[in-house]
Amino acid sequence: MTHSGNITVVALGEILWDMLPEGKRLGGAPANFAYHVSSYGIETAVVSAVGTDNLGRDALEAMDARHLGGYIAQLSTHPTGTVAVTLDKKGVPSYKITENVAWDFIPWSSHLEKLAAKTDAVCFGTLAQRSPTSRQTILNFLNAMPDDSRHLRIFDVNLRAPYWSSNIVAESLESCNILKLNDEELPVVASAVKVTAKAGNQAATALAIMEKYALRALILTCGARESYIFAPEGTSRLATPHVRVADTVGAGDSFTAAFTASILLGRTVAEAHESAVERAAYVCTRHGATPPVP
Repeated sequence: MTHSGNITVVALGEILWDMLPEGKRLGGAPANFAYHVSSYGIETAVVSAVGTDNLGRDALEAMDARHLGGYIAQLSTHPTGTVAVTLDKKGVPSYKITENVAWDFIPWSSHLEKLAAKTDAVCFGTLAQRSPTSRQTILNFLNAMPDDSRHLRIFDVNLRAPYWSSNIVAESLESCNILKLNDEELPVVASAVKVTAKAGNQAATALAIMEKYALRALILTCGARESYIFAPEGTSRLATPHVRVADTVGAGDSFTAAFTASILLGRTVAEAHESAVERAAYVCTRHGATPPVP
């Protein structure tokens, strides 16, 4: 898919297999995010690493099947990442993430430097920053991007204990201009960056973080209840649609992707918020993070 104007969106971080009760499924926030952005006709690239093992070959084939381009290093030194996923009765996942895998060692290269120079939006989280090698590659990429507010640097927090630290959160906030987090992560992030969380007042806490880091937008999702987009021009609040939930895997990634794509295509914050809510609700009605998009 192409879009006139050649917008380029990059997702940095983990490529892995979710080992679900019914079998393996390609996962990792970057692939989920890139898949949904690409459905808007925007060129996307995933930057990650896989092993030279069978799972690595399968991952590259699965990305091809989803028409996902990328800069995926193939490493003989480390295996492809896996995650054991268990779902509770409500379809909410919990994860056991394998350590010391290929995506912990994403190499920096001149190819990535050139890609960063023409990137309009990038999305990154905390998980891939658990190792010094991948963390440095992510920081290098952010530093190589054009330094203005038109180019979006989206920090989708995605806290996975024990793979984050206050230092990683604070440095990532210094490097982003859009922050995405959920209502459970909000007080944790506020504490990490020494912003006083206002008890019972999520909006005040979110606005304090936004002001401290001069963000273009702060996206706050509150599960099945509602979501907010805080921006200098005003706040958008929408109720979460009631749908029959198959599972919630990847719903947050699809929300971030739809919002990002909509902003890049010139829509207002309120319009982008509506697209994001619709996409995430649809993903919840299907199994897996990357269902066919109607």
